[in-house]
Amino acid sequence: MEPSKTRRRAAAAARSNRERTETTRRALLEAARALFVEKGYGATSTPEVAAAAGITRGALYHHFADKRDLFRQVLDAEAAAVREDILAADRPGLSAQAALIGGAQAYLQAMTVPGRTRLLLIEGPAALGAQEALAIDDANAGRTLREGLAEALGENAVDCDALARLMSAAFDRAALEIDAGGDAARIRQTMLWTINKLLA
Repeated sequence: MEPSKTRRRAAAAARSNRERTETTRRALLEAARALFVEKGYGATSTPEVAAAAGITRGALYHHFADKRDLFRQVLDAEAAAVREDILAADRPGLSAQAALIGGAQAYLQAMTVPGRTRLLLIEGPAALGAQEALAIDDANAGRTLREGLAEALGENAVDCDALARLMSAAFDRAALEIDAGGDAARIRQTMLWTINKLLA
């Protein structure tokens, strides 16, 4: 067989293996997310996740070290999706203040995805501990908030790290209130009023 054909077949086989691996991993993450939302972290077992994904338990442990690792990766994906929605709201030409307000609205909307508030704000801190859950937020929505505040207010005007942590807590509380059936329009309006007061 010609060397070029051999290389092409090897490349195609490697690509096929990568695709199968990614499909398996995605199925496990989707099954785990559904179960963690429905039952909570503590009541969900890895055999249940494997069965829901139609994959062996051994395959699950090939992709994830343990249930905690699987859960952490589910949370990472949720937090990254929130961050992407916030970044998508920052259109070219927006002022720093308008971008901050747009990001605030995007965060509250992103957190209305079914199960997301429970995963990130309830199950996450309970299963991983407050510090690790905060680290996930700091790398995603917390980071966008900190950067937005620094740009809108100026680094020297205030301790932006401290302000971002306080505002992040307020946004999380707003998301929890909305998830619990609170008046979403009123809560959003109140959060935007708070930001406008900060920027005044």
